[in-house]
Amino acid sequence: MSTTDRWPSRVYAEGEEPDYRFSLANERTFLAWLRTTLALIAAGVAVDVLDLGVSEAFTRGLSATLLGLGAVCPVLAFWRWAASERAMRRNEPLPPLGAAAVLITGVVLLAVAVLAVVAVT
Repeated sequence: MSTTDRWPSRVYAEGEEPDYRFSLANERTFLAWLRTTLALIAAGVAVDVLDLGVSEAFTRGLSATLLGLGAVCPVLAFWRWAASERAMRRNEPLPPLGAAAVLITGVVLLAVAVLAVVAVT
């Protein structure tokens, strides 16, 4: 199988094959992001289903935010995997954290908001 037959071809058509250990590490990172996606979605569903003793509006907003972050996470994961794989194939430095920092910031802000609401109630 040639590298241009592999999907996504825009990633594999460039540069040379990197050491397989680096590609596997990149894939493990991608899978970790997918686990994060599942955790965000599960948390969003749990917040909506469980009675947390806070207002309905807060519960719905928190649930929607968690589900939204869970929807964005796999897109960011794929983008990050592809950018890192291309960089390794081109023998370039790995890309910066970039858009993933937005997801991380969102999760931290959600945690702060939940702690503030729980402390008040």
